[in-house]
Amino acid sequence: MFLGRRDPDGRLMRPQRHSIRGLVVTAACVGMAAIGASSGIAADSSARAGSITLYSGQHEQTVSKLVADFEKRGGAHVSVRSADEATLANQIMQEGSKSPADVFFAENPPALQVLSERGLLARVRAATLGAVARGRSAPSGTWVAVSARAAVLDYNTDKLAKADLPKSLLDLASAKWKGKFAIAPSETDFQPLVTSIARLRGNAAALSWLKAIKRNAKVLADNELIAAAVNKGSVAAGLVDHYYWYRQRDEVGAANTKSALHYFAAHDPGMLVDVSGAAVLKSSKHAADAQRFLAYLVSKPAQTIIATSESYEYPLRPGVVNHKILRPLSSLVPARVTATQLGDGKAALAMLQEVGLL
Repeated sequence: MFLGRRDPDGRLMRPQRHSIRGLVVTAACVGMAAIGASSGIAADSSARAGSITLYSGQHEQTVSKLVADFEKRGGAHVSVRSADEATLANQIMQEGSKSPADVFFAENPPALQVLSERGLLARVRAATLGAVARGRSAPSGTWVAVSARAAVLDYNTDKLAKADLPKSLLDLASAKWKGKFAIAPSETDFQPLVTSIARLRGNAAALSWLKAIKRNAKVLADNELIAAAVNKGSVAAGLVDHYYWYRQRDEVGAANTKSALHYFAAHDPGMLVDVSGAAVLKSSKHAADAQRFLAYLVSKPAQTIIATSESYEYPLRPGVVNHKILRPLSSLVPARVTATQLGDGKAALAMLQEVGLL
């Protein structure tokens, strides 16, 4: 997902070459049912759920399952508008207090941070924030972390041996990697890596790394293309989030998978664990139902859906584990950069533009 350039008013912009996904609206509202505490939706026999509008930049297939389950459990009917998270963040800023959105569900923190800094997000209920580990959600309490993914190097096993793989993300700046790997700088999954280097090594180091990366890397439009190119062997490796490899494997089958995942060293800037998050709009006319939906997203039923879906993300509720992922979240030793320290991404975007990668 692309978190684009900013216009003079600070609004996020998206390049015309990337198409925007269409609107998705859920099926008709199911009948009301009893609401159990285990669902994460507060039981209240005196209140009947209404309807909320969800602006979603998350994976549509998983969101559709979550919405269907929420409605089945007696939650409000949810109308979903799916698009690039930057497009939706722009739309919310343009709509302001008149936005029809009640909830914003983003794949990465920067879009949420932009809206939080603009004062457009309400505080999430304490019980909802407490359902996931401390440090995952916004310190301001304006959004809650829902799922996570790890940055990796996807590599072709016929072209690279394990001994050839870099220990650090910074190693890709070496001339020996010239022409051997691909990046998708217009994807928001790439931007946090730049911020991670800047936070841990300084802005000058991040800018120097980007200049070398521009010389060394093949630039592709998105992470799906990177995963496909690596598996075909048209490029030896590529920087992606881990779930793109799993989806590529599902698409071509295990027997036709010629690639594998490489994780960078513990605490390396490239050993980054990023999160998706959700927030209630301060302008929501259905705040109670919107807060119930956020509580549901971090409940055991919802986190189990995330753990068993084809999105291949890590659930964040303690006790819920995605057994479909080869490396459990608990085994990762990530860079010492929290999701909120990734900020709104302004500095990373500026550097990407300065070196000509955007």
